[in-house]
Formats: sequence, C-alpha cells, structure tokens
Amino acid sequence: MFGSAQRGASTYAKIGIETGVVAASPHKLIIMLFEGAMTAIAMAGMHMRSMNIKDKGEAITKAILIVENGLRASLDLSESPGRDMALNLDALYDYMSRRLFEANVNNDPAILNEVHELLSGLKEAWEAIGDPVAIAAITRNQSAA
Repeated sequence: MFGSAQRGASTYAKIGIETGVVAASPHKLIIMLFEGAMTAIAMAGMHMRSMNIKDKGEAITKAILIVENGLRASLDLSESPGRDMALNLDALYDYMSRRLFEANVNNDPAILNEVHELLSGLKEAWEAIGDPVAIAAITRNQSAA
C-alpha cells in the first residue's frame, strides 16, 4: 500500500532538488551543475575503488552529460564581449569530457581527481563573481531606500 521509507526519502529529495532548480537564478544553476558533476565524479571514484564497474561507468557518464549538456551547452559562443572566455571554457569542457572518458576506460582515479579539481576551481571562481541578478536586486533596493 505504501512505498518504502527509502522511496519516500528519495522522492522528497527529488522534489527538493526540482524546487531548487525552478527557484534558482541562472548563476545558481551553473553552480548546481558544477556541484552535480563533482558529486558524480566523487561517486565514480568510490565505485572505481570498490571495483563496481557498472556504477562507475554510470557515474562517469552522468558527469560527462552534466559537463556537455549543462556547462558546455550554456556557453554563449556568439560574437559577444565574453566570446574569448566562452571559447576557452568550451575547450576546457571538451578536455574534461575526454579525460573522464579516459578515466572510465583505464580505471584511472588520478584523472577523476584532475577533472574534479578543475571543476572545483571553476566553481570557486563562479561563486567569487557573485550572482549578478542578486547583486542588481540589492543595488536597486539600496537605491530605492
């Protein structure tokens, strides 16, 4: 009649994540993508150490999909003021995806660590610039006061 406690907790967590995504600014969404990819890489490393090939492959695939379909796809490669930076990030994301594939094929945890550190550095930089939407709202509120 009722699902297991694990299923209920899983559903609750999924709803929380979905709500977070819906309510998040574009800036926060990018941070969430970095966190998701880094978590998937950490899980892949755990599965690699325990020789769980199936789950390792699934975790690495998830990380690659986040990098390719989330981070890389969000880049604006058009002729814009930030195009050079976007092209550099595009090349870096491509490199990360290839390295993750290589880590999967060769069961190499050092490569997972390398990509995790690259993502961590980018995430820290992204957090350091602050959320432009939130900053603009604070500035408007201070001007109105």
